[in-house]
Amino acid sequence: MNNESTSSNSQTDWQRLDAMADEDIDLSDCPEVTPEMFARAVVRRGLPATKPKAQVTLCIDSDVLEWFKSQGQGYQTRINQMLRAYMDAHQ
Repeated sequence: MNNESTSSNSQTDWQRLDAMADEDIDLSDCPEVTPEMFARAVVRRGLPATKPKAQVTLCIDSDVLEWFKSQGQGYQTRINQMLRAYMDAHQ
């Protein structure tokens, strides 16, 4: 086995970075994490694995689909959560 690195030498100026203070770092392209974003975060470490999903084709009213989509990213997960809540309530 060859132990040589497969990547070329780093072109990062590590000495310059080590000399920088936190205030010198440009974070303008990194959005600040808001309390709302933090509240929606999901920590999976230590939790049981999620159940496998099955891909289906489902006919639903277009206004219902558009409403879920208007709620933003993750609308399919929210639809699944709503269906699970209904299932749990009717068992």
